Amino acid sequence: MRSDLRRVCASANAGSGNCSMRCPRRVFESSSVGAIAALGILLLIIFIIWVAVANAIYIANFGYASPSSVETFLHDVFTTRSGWNLILVGNGVGLLFAILVLTISVVSFPLLLDRDVGAAVALLTSIRAVAHNPVTMMVWGLIVSALLVIGSLQLFFGLTVVMPLLGHATWHLYRKVVEPQGGLPPTLPEQRKERRYAADFPTVLFPWTK
Repeated sequence: MRSDLRRVCASANAGSGNCSMRCPRRVFESSSVGAIAALGILLLIIFIIWVAVANAIYIANFGYASPSSVETFLHDVFTTRSGWNLILVGNGVGLLFAILVLTISVVSFPLLLDRDVGAAVALLTSIRAVAHNPVTMMVWGLIVSALLVIGSLQLFFGLTVVMPLLGHATWHLYRKVVEPQGGLPPTLPEQRKERRYAADFPTVLFPWTK
């Protein structure tokens, strides 16, 4: 049965032309499994910190008393000043945590599956990728958030479709952002700079006039 599974995986990889359809067991066979686990633990720590901060924000606005009912809680959140403070501050802090998680993980995990690199290299490469493509990464983050919300509406059954789709799309995003260079360290595509001459001054200061 294992040999049949390997043949199915090989056929899927050959047909897709990339590693986004690799079998889950390849994660555990990868030499970077320790680095993957380390980044997973880092994300878990960030999640715990986020929960603690969210709890502190709630206590700062409503105190330690628990709401008597769901209706009372919703009324307090949407009709009181403390409730709107909770919404604005909570969403703002949550956005910062989301940006942090996206920055350190959007490229790092597929990079660890694709190449034999350490957690530090993968993390720094992911940060550089986001710094070089802020708008693209912002749009991608919004797409991920929207699809996760849509997938969760059907009692989370929609995630069975959304999660594989996001995994496949993340792989293609990684391949577009990070240049494949065999065994060399991962690099980002360099932007070609137009050659300029002294005779072009001062027209170079107004590029829209070209």
